[in-house]
Amino acid sequence: MAAKFRKGVKGALLDEYQNAVNDLKKNISDINETDLKIISGHKTSNKDCVSVQSVLTHVVLCGYNYMTMIDIHKGNSDSPWPKRVFFNTIKEYNSALDRMFDHTVKTFDKVAESEMYEPDPAKKILTGWGQLYDYEQLMEHAIVHISRHRRQIQKFIQDRK
Repeated sequence: MAAKFRKGVKGALLDEYQNAVNDLKKNISDINETDLKIISGHKTSNKDCVSVQSVLTHVVLCGYNYMTMIDIHKGNSDSPWPKRVFFNTIKEYNSALDRMFDHTVKTFDKVAESEMYEPDPAKKILTGWGQLYDYEQLMEHAIVHISRHRRQIQKFIQDRK
């Protein structure tokens, strides 16, 4: 059966975001409740990167944060910032990742294809980490963000063997 592709720039970015989420889910499928919470042997002061659980919590939180940034940028100043939620099983994280992706699709339903690219820096989103992004760039960041953390989790798993 041929793959179904969404249309346009939004569609391509959503397809790739979904691929990144699915790849992450595939890579965490064998992690049990104990291994989920084991603190990595890697030394870091970043609380979002000390265990598989903390990394997954961070990935889900950021996925919602990106959409909140877009929502606020589009004029919805009442858009709530998500809360950090820890789960205890991979099944719960898979559901959270699916809800995060669905929220992304719903947010992009409110974005016109013509709004994806914005060359004027004054009209871009200023992120909390100081970067200026248009919607396309923010989604590209979101895709790579998941992939980088999937790689990090793969390294955690490999180091435990």
